[in-house]
Amino acid sequence: MAHKHLHIGYDAKRAAENRTGLGNYSRFVIRGLAQWAPNLRLYLFTPNANKTKAFSGIDKLAAVTLRYPKGFFWPRFRALWRQCGVAADAAKKKVKLYHGLTGELPLGLHHKGIKSVVTIHDLIFLRYPRYYHLIDRWIYHWKFRSACRRADRIIAVSECTKREIMHYFGTREDKISVIYQGCDEQFAQPVAENHKEMARRRYRLPERFILYVGSIEERKNLLLLVEALRQLPDQDISVIALGHQTDYAKKVRSYVKKYDLGRRVHIISGVPFADLPVFYQLAQVFVYPSRFEGFGIPMLEAITSGTPAIGCTGSSLEEAGGPSSLYVSPDDPAALADAIQRVLTDVDLRAKMIADGRAYAQRFDAEQLTMQMLQLYSSVL
Repeated sequence: MAHKHLHIGYDAKRAAENRTGLGNYSRFVIRGLAQWAPNLRLYLFTPNANKTKAFSGIDKLAAVTLRYPKGFFWPRFRALWRQCGVAADAAKKKVKLYHGLTGELPLGLHHKGIKSVVTIHDLIFLRYPRYYHLIDRWIYHWKFRSACRRADRIIAVSECTKREIMHYFGTREDKISVIYQGCDEQFAQPVAENHKEMARRRYRLPERFILYVGSIEERKNLLLLVEALRQLPDQDISVIALGHQTDYAKKVRSYVKKYDLGRRVHIISGVPFADLPVFYQLAQVFVYPSRFEGFGIPMLEAITSGTPAIGCTGSSLEEAGGPSSLYVSPDDPAALADAIQRVLTDVDLRAKMIADGRAYAQRFDAEQLTMQMLQLYSSVL
């Protein structure tokens, strides 16, 4: 990587438009490379100049140049530009390597002599098709399979996702590298007491609560936590669930109503990302009952924040939460209630989970992960 100003291209649509999972990953990668790889010029290809609010400052970094669809035709057909127009523009800018950060690659890179890397986050639409519309499944399947076939190298965000790619697409193991995602450094910073008090008042938080962070959707299985809450001997603890609500939230609410848990279950949507650390640091315990995740970043955010974490078995959550977090079946509310009760009452277990969790989180250090990404780029070039 000794080249002077090596040009790398990125699919930056999610970085520009999406404030959650895929957007966070994209910004994490770009910010790390801008900081620790000064010889790179990073070209961010994004379809809409009016939709860039989620960039959160990465568009202002010295190494970064934004590229939008230009001319008469492409701005009218942005989706087509992402598929068919980007390769020619990337070649014009002397891009040597293009990284599809969110599972897809534009057509024609190979013909322009541009190497490619694609990150696959999960193949949940194949593992659990019932959670997706048929047309979405077809589109994802075509895009992801095509990208995996055409890419010079594939990045999986977990060992779990690597196994899925091999299983569903028949991809050779040596074509896939696991490079984890880190979480925002703000989760490691202690929140000042006055900010905690302000958050308590603003969000009307109970004194003691169990935290859940993630969309309120069927796959993420919040109902398991609400069922476990009902079985806890400790009646003074509540659940705070933060996330975008889908129809599944109605199912959760009707259970809450049926068992008169209204005072103890609070669903809050629209919490700004900057407020998340205070929720983690105020919580007694974090629970992520999801049936399946490609990685499960909230587990990492929790242990980085010094909050004991409980996840579910069956996907990648053990990779995100480490060996000292607790894990239960996604179909066993009694086991979850027991795990929560242990964390709330066993002082030694709690202290060990906090200390070991923080130590485990060190392996997701941004600089270390950026160096792994650079090594991978080097091997492709």
